[in-house]
Parts: sequence; C-alpha cells; structure tokens
Amino acid sequence: MKKTLAALAVALTFAAQAADIKLVVDADHPGPVIHRNIYGQFAEHLGTGIYEGMWVGPESKIPNVRGWRKDVVQALKDLRVPLVRWPGGCFADEYHWREGIGPRNQRPVKVNTTWGGVPETNAVGTHEFFDLVEQLGAEAYVNGNLGTGSAQEMAEWLEYMTAEGNSTLAQLRRKNGRDKPFRVSYFAVGNEAWGCGGNMRPEYYVDLYKQVATFLKAPEKNRPLFIASGGSDQQTHWTEALSKGIQWNFDAINHHYYTFPSGKWEGKGSAVGFGEDQWISTLANTIKVDETITKNIAILDKNDPKKHLGLYMDEWGAWYDPEPGSNPGFLVQRNTLRDALLAALHFHVFHAHADRVRMSNVAQMVNVLQAMIQTSKDKLVLTPTYYAFRMYVPFQDATSLPAKIENNPVYKVGGAEMPELSATAARGKDGKLYIGLVNANAAQAAELALQVGAAVPRSVHGQLLTAGAMDAQNELGRAAQVTPQAFEAQAKDGKMRLTLPAKSIVVVAVED
Repeated sequence: MKKTLAALAVALTFAAQAADIKLVVDADHPGPVIHRNIYGQFAEHLGTGIYEGMWVGPESKIPNVRGWRKDVVQALKDLRVPLVRWPGGCFADEYHWREGIGPRNQRPVKVNTTWGGVPETNAVGTHEFFDLVEQLGAEAYVNGNLGTGSAQEMAEWLEYMTAEGNSTLAQLRRKNGRDKPFRVSYFAVGNEAWGCGGNMRPEYYVDLYKQVATFLKAPEKNRPLFIASGGSDQQTHWTEALSKGIQWNFDAINHHYYTFPSGKWEGKGSAVGFGEDQWISTLANTIKVDETITKNIAILDKNDPKKHLGLYMDEWGAWYDPEPGSNPGFLVQRNTLRDALLAALHFHVFHAHADRVRMSNVAQMVNVLQAMIQTSKDKLVLTPTYYAFRMYVPFQDATSLPAKIENNPVYKVGGAEMPELSATAARGKDGKLYIGLVNANAAQAAELALQVGAAVPRSVHGQLLTAGAMDAQNELGRAAQVTPQAFEAQAKDGKMRLTLPAKSIVVVAVED
C-alpha cells in the first residue's frame, strides 16, 4: 500500500508539473531571418568522407554522375543542402589547388599527412567540387591554404575560379573544361590558425590576414564573403583581436565548437553503449555553445556595432572516441538518437542568434564524425542526424519568432543538470508558423500547453523523432530504428497540449 501511494504521489506531482509547463510564441514581434546557410554542410578530404563515400569516379559500377554517387547526391538534395565547405578543415592548409586541376590521371598523388597518412590522389579538385555543389543546388564555401600556401596562391586560385576575361588563369580554367566562372559564395583565409593551421597567435594571424586580403580580388558580382579563422570552444580572444585588427575584405569570423561526453579532448567518450550519465553530459555540454556564442557576439557588438560581421560556426558536432578497429585518423563514429537531439539543440541556439550566426557547417557530411550519411560500397544509410536536419528544413530562411517555455523543468542525472525542454519558433517562407521542440529527458515524457500570443491554436501537425534506446541507430543492412513518425494534436477544452515522448524531437506546423 505504501509503495502504491508513493507511486501515485510521484505521478500526481509529475502531472501537476506538466500541466504548468507552457510554450508561448510571440508571432507579433518577428526577429531576424534564420539564414538557410545555418544548415550548411562540411566535406573534408578525410577518411572516406569524400573518396568512396561520395566520389567513386566516372568509371565506377556504382551509379554516378560524373563520379559523384547518385544515391548520396539525391539524399543530400532531399535535405536541401544550402552550402558545402571544402576542402577542409585541417586538410585545407596543406592543399595546393593547382594539383587538383587538369587530367585526373596526371595529377600528383600526395600523402594526406593530417588524416591517416593515406594517399591523396587529388581526383577531387576545384572542378569536381563545383560540379557537386551545382548538382546539389548549393553554394560553395572554399577554404584557402594559409598554413603551407601563400597570398599569391590564394589570389591566383580566386582568379582561376572567378575571372571573366582572357587572363592566363581564366583561359586555363576554360582549357580544363569550364567556360563560365564558378560562383564562389565564401572564401576563408586559412583554418584553425590557432592549431593545425599554423599554431599562430591571433595578433600574428591578423597581420597575415591583412596581407593576404589585400590581394584577394574578384569581379564585384562574384565577390565572395571573406572569412577569418577565429577561435574554438570557450575562446573569445580571437574574436577580440580580429574584430579590432582587420578593417577590409572582412565579412565574418568563424568559430569551432565540438561536443564531447566527457568534456575532455582525451577520453571523449563512446558513441554507443553509454548510460544516462553520458547522455545528459553530452547534451548539457552541447547547450554550452549558447554561452560561447553569446560571449563572442558581445565582443562583436562592441567592436562592430553596425553588425557587418557574421559569426560563422563552420565546424560543430559530436566528437567521440574512434570506432574500434577503424583507422583513428578517419574519425569514424556511430550516429545515434543522441546525435539527432544534439543537432536540434544546436539549431535552436543558432536560431536565437540569427542576427550574427548566419552560417554554420556540421562536421561532417558523409562517413566522418557526426555524418548525415554512412556508406559501405554501394549501400548507404541515413543517420538520425540526417533526419533531424530534414525535419528542420522549414526553418531555412524563415523569420524567427520569440518563444519562451514557462516553468521549464530541470533534468538531472547525478551531478549533471540542464533544462528539460528546448523550443524554437519561426514563420516559414510559406507563411506557416513552425515550432521545433526537444525533450532532453531520456526517461520521462513531458506535456506542455501551447499558446501563440493570446490565442490557442486549433491544431498542429508535423513529425516526431524518437526511439526506444538512447543509442538507437540506423545500420547498414538492418531495419532503421530512428526515423520520423507523424505527429499531430488538436485543441481540446480551449487548450492545446503537446505530449513529447522521452528523448524526442518534434517539429510541427501550427494551424490558427
């Protein structure tokens, strides 16, 4: 009897708490537009992220278009991938663009000293990359080589890609099969200059950037936005130095933020087989990106009050210990339901800072780190992270709306805690009101009331992503465990209540 009464008391307490949770969306005070490039992707010459994973060559028996796998390209098109960053990452600062043009069978074979020590055939170079982004209907983000390159090398690469006249480099591009200039939307001067890009001090990098930027020239109608290499994790001093020290050919600072279950570089934690302690530690570490972004934006607001500069989170995602038995330099890891929630929580933070965070790139697109897609020979599987991205497609170029969760419970496991629920709202380009919700609690469902201004919506419909296990994954050759399901709710007795299952993502459109 005592146990029954105790259980009833717990149930009644939960019910009372749930009834008090409310999401209020203010549709009358729109905020900044959520730039579609917040949903950008990243493809680096790393492991099988490009070779095998996406590029199989025109002679392959795997169906392809000019070497790019048809199945992978179609899956990425279904995500409406808006932007692809290439060729790195750390690889960018050892990449020399001239080695990746001309007949593929005549290109030099190098050693990828950064990632795995494997041969780099240079089969995928400038022309192949732009063929990929054009097949996807995406924009191109090219990362220049500052670490082992030069101002001349970057300036000539930009001319090769964008020149319209009859210069030697424009004619060389035409000789290699491309008459019209490539459309370069973004160009970065180096990558992670604080680390693999040269182990520089920010003040030294500022001087190098200014030297290089002096010579980065393109036709005005094809001028890319120029990006400086910023800091990582909780750093702010790079943003301070760059925003004060650079005055021209400068449109954004990038910042990198990776999430480890342990919060430590050594012994990051496993991608699968984890307990609820590492579930919450991972998600709690994820939302700390908001603190990082807030601090860096405060510096930008001080040094750039007219908001010219963007803060681009051009590498982010989960980074775990390598898959046992794999080449540790290939950064192979499983992708689970936890990673889908991690992605959605990032989206919510990026939306909240959309006035400055105008681009981000998940690391990475295929087979590497928090990949959208995993492949093996002629087979592929779509990961939980892929489905999170697909559910949030309506937020691309949507107008953000204030959304506040009242009486948000605290989710606790051991000494770790975080808000149980997270929400974002926006008015889509189609005119509909969209809401994204995450229930981080791995063990308990949550119920909340939904209110739009003073009104109660009639109904909502959309999709739900969840699974039975915290480390549920979609594996090649097996039935998928994590795929979206239909979700809908109707107003009843003048109230709209949404029930979010444990460890779930919900994205819905609201009917007034």
